[in-house]
Amino acid sequence: MNNTLRRQVSFIFIALLAQPVFAAQTTEQSQKESKLPSAEIQSFVETFETIREGYVEEMSDQDILNKALKGMVSGLDPHSEYFTKEELVDFNELTSGNYAGIGVEVEMKDKRLTIVAPVDGSAAAEAGILPGDVIIKIDDTLITDLGMQDIVTMMRGEIGSSVTLDIERDGEIKHFELVRQLVEDASVTDKWLGDGIAYFRISQFQGDSSEEFQLAIEKLKKENKIQGVVLDLRNNPGGVLQSAVGVVDAFIDKGMIVYTNGRHDMSKSQFTATEKNTTLANIPLVVLVNEGSASASEIVAGALQDHQRAVIMGTETFGKGSVQTVVPLSNGDAVKLTTALYYTPNGRSIQAQGITPDLVVPQATLTFDKGQFFVKEAELKGHLGNGTGGEERTSSDVQSDIGELAKTDFQLYQAVTILKTLPKLSHK
Repeated sequence: MNNTLRRQVSFIFIALLAQPVFAAQTTEQSQKESKLPSAEIQSFVETFETIREGYVEEMSDQDILNKALKGMVSGLDPHSEYFTKEELVDFNELTSGNYAGIGVEVEMKDKRLTIVAPVDGSAAAEAGILPGDVIIKIDDTLITDLGMQDIVTMMRGEIGSSVTLDIERDGEIKHFELVRQLVEDASVTDKWLGDGIAYFRISQFQGDSSEEFQLAIEKLKKENKIQGVVLDLRNNPGGVLQSAVGVVDAFIDKGMIVYTNGRHDMSKSQFTATEKNTTLANIPLVVLVNEGSASASEIVAGALQDHQRAVIMGTETFGKGSVQTVVPLSNGDAVKLTTALYYTPNGRSIQAQGITPDLVVPQATLTFDKGQFFVKEAELKGHLGNGTGGEERTSSDVQSDIGELAKTDFQLYQAVTILKTLPKLSHK
């Protein structure tokens, strides 16, 4: 590397380090702490030169710099990432809820690409891909040492194109061939479960999810009186914080919902409930969560649990309690940087711990004995009548089939059972 290029690389690197992303350091001590480490900068320049001149394949200076920046940021934690201009466009498209791909939320966990949750109705969900599955290979490429943005790019593509995944599950490798499709995820779905019990499923928290949720509430209220609510956040990988806050606000009318705390003042924030947005203040509520519930969905569950506003049911959640801020850079690139941690109203950190349900109910497949013979008192000859003149019941009156819901979704069945048997469950 000639001296001119060496000076250019040094200048670029120092300029990137010196950008005032957060509040400017003003005190003498802060200025002293922010002094650039010249020896380490020199090591960077020498490493750059070594790669440029000696790597087996020729690379442009920009490619080497991009890889250096990506490595620097991704080495911090599984959620921090460096975006080029083009990657930033893709990232913004992903968070909008409309993109062409297979529809999975993934995280690096112990250096393994792990499925947090498949998106409802996506190719991945329909193929049977589950939370906890580990992606080993995409098409013919092992994902080892690939950056997260490279992995996301490989899984996305033209609508109708195919992609294959090799997935490890319970020690076995399973092969999936998926067809990419447009993921247009309406994040909120609703239905009635009988006896005035309303069911709301939020698949992920998009920018307009809290507005969708309020519209769904108003729709059901026009149809019937809501006597109880099941809020299903299972396999919800999170998303936009403000939308999660808006959902909690529908159930509580005062108090803290969530707060964040980090090194800088701009990383410290808090969100509180407002009475005007509370539309279901005293309705009995069960929130369903599982190991695929992460980030914003854990914020909702944690806030409602701390306020003793809901029974949290299911299995322990994922445990992502960190805040990422997308910081634009002067060259059009951006850094998605972990800047703070989330805390529940009672000061609990979700990070690397998750939310433990009030009632731990694993998902289960039930089988029922059929054809059992039994006799009730009303069928015995000479039995006494009901003391208050009530109608007698024989074995033929007993409903032995508890319904398809128990067979197809045991956790949801248990949630409905609680709302039916504990009608006085409400926020005081």
